[in-house]
Amino acid sequence: MTFISILRSVVIWGGLAAASWFGYDHFFNRPPGITEYRTTPVIRTSLVQKVTATGELTALVLVQVGSQLSGTISELNADFNSQVKQGQLLARLDPATYKANLAQNEGELANAQAQLQLAQLNAQRKKQLLDKGLAPIADYDKAVADLTQAEAGVKIRSAVLQKSQVDLTRCTIYAPIDGMVISRKVDVGQTVAASLNAPVLFEIAKDLTSMEIHASVAEADIGGLAEGQEVTFTVNAYPDETFHGVVKQVRNSPTVVENVVHYDTVIAVENKQLKLKPGMTCLVSIILSKRENALALPNAALRFKPETNDSAQGEKPGGGDGPRGGGGEGGGRRGGGGSRGGGRPKSESSPGGRTVYVIDKPGTPTTEAILKPLTVRIGIDDGNRTEILSGVTEGQEIVSGTVFKSQDAAANQPSGNNNPFRGGGGGFRR
Repeated sequence: MTFISILRSVVIWGGLAAASWFGYDHFFNRPPGITEYRTTPVIRTSLVQKVTATGELTALVLVQVGSQLSGTISELNADFNSQVKQGQLLARLDPATYKANLAQNEGELANAQAQLQLAQLNAQRKKQLLDKGLAPIADYDKAVADLTQAEAGVKIRSAVLQKSQVDLTRCTIYAPIDGMVISRKVDVGQTVAASLNAPVLFEIAKDLTSMEIHASVAEADIGGLAEGQEVTFTVNAYPDETFHGVVKQVRNSPTVVENVVHYDTVIAVENKQLKLKPGMTCLVSIILSKRENALALPNAALRFKPETNDSAQGEKPGGGDGPRGGGGEGGGRRGGGGSRGGGRPKSESSPGGRTVYVIDKPGTPTTEAILKPLTVRIGIDDGNRTEILSGVTEGQEIVSGTVFKSQDAAANQPSGNNNPFRGGGGGFRR
């Protein structure tokens, strides 16, 4: 091995050793990171608390017109979107079979009536012979029985004839109500078969200017619903238009959809312009309450919970000399932010009580800020912001989140009002 080869090996291995030592020292001996706090101001705004659900538009009165008889459609006098009046002729079945049945039953009734007359005459004769002692009583009893049987036969045939007349009448189908035909399910020449269920020929909506929505509301939201509450909804046909309605009824019958209990909520809707049509899917918002000019905070600020150092009430970690050591404010903290004054206030467990945090003492590029908990009473929630009834003032900066950075990055961050370690409430603001 030449001198140049030995020198090259020494240089390569020496460089690798120096790089390894530098990486080890930088990784294990670098200063710990610092947590920056994002803050958001308390503002005044309008809040609307509502329950959302989906539903389907239906006509207020929807009648299915069917046929109790089987037969062939011989005539149709109504079509889709036809305006009809009560008693108006809609369709007619071929009546030939039912006319024949009527004629047959009329003949059978006439035959039964003739047998009744003969039975009456026989009974009279047997009575006269019995009175004169010329006929046994058994013959008279049989004549009376034949008379009773003939009378029953006339009643039976009269009923059969009446049924035939009704069937012939039902070959003509009339509109049961005033309204609009929204569905026609048969054509001329089509045969309808009535067996266990009557076949539906037409669907008639009584009045499409007044409709209703059947919305399915989950059991978690049903407790706040009541009749008369205002409702807004949209449909896919008019995505930029908002329609209005009123809660008409909250039904008590439950339905289970994917293991979630739902209740049918009926919403009355005015449809003067006839834009809305039966069957449209609606995205419904039922307004539970409103607040104007209310103090409000984003929900993220109410969800924020800093990590609490277990040693906050006792000795400080590392004697308080390190960059994360505490001062006289209740000890240090570890990691992602927290109040140095201890845990959650006891009053937070009271009804409507929640805890939010403000920056009590700003931090420096090498130390973290100290947080102070505040107990607030909350009101309604619109899904993004929550009403604050007491505990904070308008414009006050509330901590809503954290961002963890290394001390090197924090030290190189420019100074000024935008530095999250300098100045109260100077964190990232949303």
